[in-house]
Amino acid sequence: MAKATGPERFEHLYINGEWVKPIDGALVDSIDPATGRPWALVAFAGKQDVDRAVEAARAAFRGPWRRMPAHERAAMLRRFAEAFREAIPEIIEHEVRDSGRLIVDARADLGAEVAWYHWFASLADKTLGTTVPMDDSVHCFTTRVPVGVVAAITPWNAPLMTICLKLGAALAAGCTLVVKPAETTPVSTLLLGRIAERAGLPPGVLNIVPGHGHEIGDHLVGHPGVDKVSFTGSGATAKRMLKTGADSLKRFTFELGGKAPHIIFADADLEQALNSATSSAWTNCGQSCALGSRVLVERPVYDRVAEMFRQRAATVRVGMPMDEATRMGPQNSQQQLDKTLSYFEIGRAEGAELLAGGRRIDRPDLAGGYFVEPTVYAGVTNQMRIAREEIFGPVAALIPFDGEEEAIEIANDTPFGLTAGLWTNDLGRAHRVSNRIEAGSVWVNTYRYVRWSLPYGGFKQSGWGRENGIDALDPYLETRTTVISTTGQAANPYA
Repeated sequence: MAKATGPERFEHLYINGEWVKPIDGALVDSIDPATGRPWALVAFAGKQDVDRAVEAARAAFRGPWRRMPAHERAAMLRRFAEAFREAIPEIIEHEVRDSGRLIVDARADLGAEVAWYHWFASLADKTLGTTVPMDDSVHCFTTRVPVGVVAAITPWNAPLMTICLKLGAALAAGCTLVVKPAETTPVSTLLLGRIAERAGLPPGVLNIVPGHGHEIGDHLVGHPGVDKVSFTGSGATAKRMLKTGADSLKRFTFELGGKAPHIIFADADLEQALNSATSSAWTNCGQSCALGSRVLVERPVYDRVAEMFRQRAATVRVGMPMDEATRMGPQNSQQQLDKTLSYFEIGRAEGAELLAGGRRIDRPDLAGGYFVEPTVYAGVTNQMRIAREEIFGPVAALIPFDGEEEAIEIANDTPFGLTAGLWTNDLGRAHRVSNRIEAGSVWVNTYRYVRWSLPYGGFKQSGWGRENGIDALDPYLETRTTVISTTGQAANPYA
């Protein structure tokens, strides 16, 4: 295996509050997707490393973290949030070089994550139980208690944002964690260990073990010491996890794929709708489960919208992620690049009309990187694979429709149900249509509006449970019912 030529070396895992070398893991190159070359050397965990991480998390759960008063946990999460804020200049380049995300996008997200962590801190002492009236002989009440050790398994498209949603909620609930970042983006997540140290998190509360999913991911999901799995990624992987975790009846939360409809009615402000629709199709080089990749356009304005899409595609500045002027960066890996290129061929074979893009970019200044053109297909039907399958590339599929009923029918004709958007100046239509869309988030005259206080998750095959909002803590808590007799009397059934 070729060794990284870059100066960055991350040769330790973060377990039980210490930086330790792998017992049975390895050192693996991390590839910069903008160059296709190694930029860092990273420690990957093996199964024995996972075992000691789970053991540390269990000890912390039995010990200081679970017994810590909720207001003290909240205070510690606030310290974590502020330590994260101070570390942004340190971690931002690592996030960009590992994932290929634009520095302008990473900067915005990292700043917002500070607010996310403060939001979760505000919930730590709000896990209230209830008193249940019965009769004078008993006092009945419920309490919310943490589920235990959580395995947080995160994807590569937005590493620090996705772990933020899991880490903040789990810690606020009183759980401890073992985090396994995606194998292609391990570095920025490892840096959270330094932030945990600065914030004073007790040893074992947060453990970080990069590694291969087929090896330690499966081991972590099946581990008897893990009580819950929170996973963001593909549906196929989630189904495999369910089988692996079935023997121990683990709790699962899934945030999975999407093939979101972005509906543009003829009465919409087309300029604003196109600002949103083109952004949502090509942001992060199409590598987001929330993108509106199926663009449903009412037939009277279909040709105009198609031409606007074609023109916008020609103006997208594709380039190096660290360049402040760049508006679309690379695919995250050679594997994802190959997948997207294969869908270009699928679109052609299915008879869709290629309006723009559809090729890998081979400019000399981008040589070696995983860059593709922003792509637009017109004349798409909802039965084509480019309209039904999640590509995770910058591909917009334009589908015509006639009237509200057909728009709703096409929008819901998908196994996914994560997000959706629609543009109209008719207030009644906005309510009618949004009320019938089968998706966890529906955005009207806006898109990708995600905030810490708004529940986020999917219908159908787009996931189980919710992240963000007050609902975010529920998957990390159990409800205990306690009944106390006020008389202490129990009848002898054998008298």
